[in-house]
Amino acid sequence: MICAIHQPQYLPWLGYLSKLDAADVFVIYDDTQYKHDEWQNRNRIRTAAGVQWLTVPVHHSRGELIRDVAIDNSLPWARKHANALSTHYGRALFYGEHAGEFQDLYAARWERLADLNLATIELLCRLFGIGTRIVRSSGLDYEGRATDALVSICRAVGADTYLSGPGGRDYLEAGKFGGQSGVALCFHDFDHPAYAQSAARGADFVPCLSSVDLLFNCGPDGPAVLRSGRRISSQSEAECQKEAR
Repeated sequence: MICAIHQPQYLPWLGYLSKLDAADVFVIYDDTQYKHDEWQNRNRIRTAAGVQWLTVPVHHSRGELIRDVAIDNSLPWARKHANALSTHYGRALFYGEHAGEFQDLYAARWERLADLNLATIELLCRLFGIGTRIVRSSGLDYEGRATDALVSICRAVGADTYLSGPGGRDYLEAGKFGGQSGVALCFHDFDHPAYAQSAARGADFVPCLSSVDLLFNCGPDGPAVLRSGRRISSQSEAECQKEAR
């Protein structure tokens, strides 16, 4: 069983969903420290004029855990985000097919950033046909920090393989995997695929946007495009390549 672990992102990009899709269980790491103005409270969409950020305003303090970060609902962020999607993707081929579900998402009252992010992740998974089981780390019985915590989380969900992003090559203590830990290590790399962007006719392709860009532009072809960029490599004796869907 392959486990991937990642902080909850807002309207995540394709590489995030690709790693989630490659796992059997995906752990939302919501009891680790919040990092402001990275990808946990914002993401980017394509417009005719270029790229636009969609940012969720939050109340936060230094060292606060992601699960505790509150959304600043004194600002009309939800209305603005819904309007931005409508304005910039309204003419995309498949926006109308999914518009209602995003309108419902933004019509709800969200108090915690982690809850909102999980809702956007689950919605995108459903629309891309991704059936990976998703759990929160805050609901698991695990111990340790850094690499030790990742190994412990894998054990807590019954996984025998940890699927890391490429950055893990720089910070993971690889020697703590394999052997007595019972958890093998492998890496997920993502070569971003290009596709038609309706807001960018005649302009260069812009990668690394929110996954909604692919969803609204490519519809049912989106899952195949998403999975086309995946590369998985193992650094242990265990086989971690999941059968391609």
